[in-house]
Amino acid sequence: MAHEQIAPTKSNLLKIKDRLNIAQEGFELLEQKREILVSELMRKVEMVKILERDLDKRVETAYPCLKRMLVVVGRERSQKLAQNITYRYELREKHVVSAGMKLPGLDVELPNIEIKYSPVNSFAECDETVLEFFELLKICTELAAVRTIAWRLAREVKRTQRRVNALEKMVIPEAVETKTYIEGVLEERERDAFFTSKLLKKKGEKTAGK
Repeated sequence: MAHEQIAPTKSNLLKIKDRLNIAQEGFELLEQKREILVSELMRKVEMVKILERDLDKRVETAYPCLKRMLVVVGRERSQKLAQNITYRYELREKHVVSAGMKLPGLDVELPNIEIKYSPVNSFAECDETVLEFFELLKICTELAAVRTIAWRLAREVKRTQRRVNALEKMVIPEAVETKTYIEGVLEERERDAFFTSKLLKKKGEKTAGK
């Protein structure tokens, strides 16, 4: 990699050395941050897998339960019962601390389970279906919350990796090349000055001896 186009002076050498030290320290810190982020992301991904398995299991019981209810109660009567049922769900953003960072997450507040139709029209199949789908909804909200954090972590990992790559492949190598270049020029100047002073000394001694 080519060195930076700056004057090869001692003051610039000091500036480059300081810049190189800062870049190397930053690289080490970002590497540590990236490792922590990746570890936390893997943990969230594992949680997502577990919740997805729970979701699949609940789907396997909830939808057959719904079918049984439609058979027993009837589709038309089920629709009339459902029209009288209204639930409110609150979705809001909340900040979650993960891997030492405050990330925007998702908070879902589910209502309490209530049997809102008349006991006269109550069926065991209806109660069972309501309970099954509440559990299904609970898993869905948990999954959405964890996926949101996992997505944010993945984005932060990508951003951190870009910064690590920039330091490793551009900033640090350029600073090293510039430092080497300036040190080489200064050493060459010192050698030239040394030989020049020796020649002048010898010339002075010869002149004094005449």
